[in-house]
Amino acid sequence: VQLVDSGGGMVQVGGSLRLSCTSSAGAFNIDSYGWYRQSPGKERELVAAVSVRGASYYADSVKGRFTASRDDSHNARYLQMNDLRPEDTALYTCAAPIQFRGGGNFHVPPLGAWGQGTQVTVSS
Repeated sequence: VQLVDSGGGMVQVGGSLRLSCTSSAGAFNIDSYGWYRQSPGKERELVAAVSVRGASYYADSVKGRFTASRDDSHNARYLQMNDLRPEDTALYTCAAPIQFRGGGNFHVPPLGAWGQGTQVTVSS
């Protein structure tokens, strides 16, 4: 399965974007997924994840501003981002499946699928 990320762009501080993640194969039958981001010079970080059972995780830096969701009718996973800040500028990538290992540890299996990434730029 190949994932396709879209929805990035350039917004001003305080603005909103909704990122989308779809499957190139059409059907998106993987229940758990995560959204990562990486900016130049920084390590990739997980910003949001949803488990098979629907439990969610959000990085402290995005809690209350970002929301992960799914729409099975469109075979899509979304990341709604509100109140965007310059430090949110990064390349955002979805991945599935993702394993919740406890203790704040998450893992995308070697055969997991990744999107190509979509750039989000927040200007002040």
